[in-house]
Amino acid sequence: MSVRAALILSLALLPAAPLGAERVIAVTGRGEVTVPPDMAVIRLGVVKEGESAATAMAAANDAAAGVLDRLAALDIAAQDIQTSALRLAPVRSETNGARRVTGYRASNEVTVQVRDLDTLGATLDAVVAEGADTFDGLRFTLADPAPFLEEARRGAVADATDRAATLAEAAGVALGPVGHIAEENGRSPRPMMMEAARADAAGAPIAPGEIEMSVTVSMEFAIGAAE
Repeated sequence: MSVRAALILSLALLPAAPLGAERVIAVTGRGEVTVPPDMAVIRLGVVKEGESAATAMAAANDAAAGVLDRLAALDIAAQDIQTSALRLAPVRSETNGARRVTGYRASNEVTVQVRDLDTLGATLDAVVAEGADTFDGLRFTLADPAPFLEEARRGAVADATDRAATLAEAAGVALGPVGHIAEENGRSPRPMMMEAARADAAGAPIAPGEIEMSVTVSMEFAIGAAE
C-alpha cells in the first residue's frame, strides 16, 4: 500500500466527528532569530570588614560610593545603575572549641547596564581600580528585543503553515483556513556560542557572542475535501 493510500485510509477510519465539529490539522511551528547583543548587564560590589557592624558598613558604603562616582565619570546613566544587595554578617572564629564573633563583614553590590559594548572592558578595569572587589556575573542582552521577537513570530507562523501544507498534501486533502492560533510560552534570549574575544584599547578581552530569540506557535487548519 502506498504512503498516500495509507494516509487516506487512516483519515477514513477516524471516528466520526460530533455534529458541528470540524476536523483540523494541528501543528506547531518555531521561529528563531540570532542577533549580536547591544548591551551588557554586570553585577559587582565591594566587601569590607571591621571590628564593629557600624565600622564595616561605613567602610563598604564609602567604597561603594567611590565605585558609583567612577561609573558616573564613565558616562553610565543614573537609571542604568541600581543597588542590588546590601549585606552585613558577623565574622566568627573558633578558639579552643569555642566560637566567638571577631568582627563584621559588610557588602554593597550594584547592577550596571553598559549600553556601549566597546567600553565594557575599560569599564570593568576602571571599577576594579576604584575598589570593586567582587564580581557576580556578566550577561549580554538586547536593549529592545521586540523587533526580533516579531521576526521570530513571523518565522514560527510560516513554519507551522509549511508543516500543515505538507501534511495536507501527503494526505490528499485541501488545506483550509486557520481556525486557531496561539503563541506558546516563549523563551528568554539565550546566549549562543561565543565568538573570538575582542578587547578595546584599555580593557579586558570581551566575547559578546550572539543571542537567540525564539517563538513557538500552535495552529489549527480546517481540513478541506480530499483531492
